[in-house]
Amino acid sequence: MSDAYIAIMEAFKEVEIEKVSDAFDLIGEDWFLISAGGIDDWNTMTASWGGFGVLWHRKVVFIFVRPSRHTHSFLEREERFSISFFDMPEFRKALEFCGSRSGRDVNKAKGADLTPFEIEPGIVSFREARTVLVSKRIHSQPLDPDRFVDPSIEEEYPDRSYHTIFVGEIQRSFGRDD
Repeated sequence: MSDAYIAIMEAFKEVEIEKVSDAFDLIGEDWFLISAGGIDDWNTMTASWGGFGVLWHRKVVFIFVRPSRHTHSFLEREERFSISFFDMPEFRKALEFCGSRSGRDVNKAKGADLTPFEIEPGIVSFREARTVLVSKRIHSQPLDPDRFVDPSIEEEYPDRSYHTIFVGEIQRSFGRDD
C-alpha cells in the first residue's frame, strides 16, 4: 500500500450509519403514517420500511406496502400521498393502533385520537404530526421474490404477500414551528 493511501485511510474511522443520518431512526424506529385520499375518502397506515433518496434527479421517498393492506388500493388509485412523522414516544400508541387495525373495519383517526385534515386539497395528514411530506407517485412495482439475492429475505414472507414499492417525488414538506 502506498503512503498516500495509508494517510488517507488513517483519516477515516468507522462510524455507525445512524450517526450519518437520522433517517434510520425516523423511519425504522419512530415509524410514520402513510395516508392517501382526500378527507371524504382516505386511509392511513403505520409503516417502518422505507427511505429517502435521489432518483432521476428528484428528491424521493420510497415506501413498501403489502397489497393486502387497505391503504394499498388508495396508493394505487391516488396520484399523491402523504408521509406524516410524529414526536416519540408521545404518539407511539397512536401509531401502534393505526398499524394494528384495518381502515376497512375501524375509524383509525378516532381510535388513535388523531385529527385528520387536508394539508393540501386531496391530501390527508394529521394536526398532531410534526413533519409532513407530500409526494407524487412516480413509480410502483411489486417486489419480485425471484430477484431476492439473499434467500433469507423470503422468511419475511411466510404467506408470500410481497410488498409493492411506491416511489414518490417529494413535492412539499411541512413542519411545525412549536
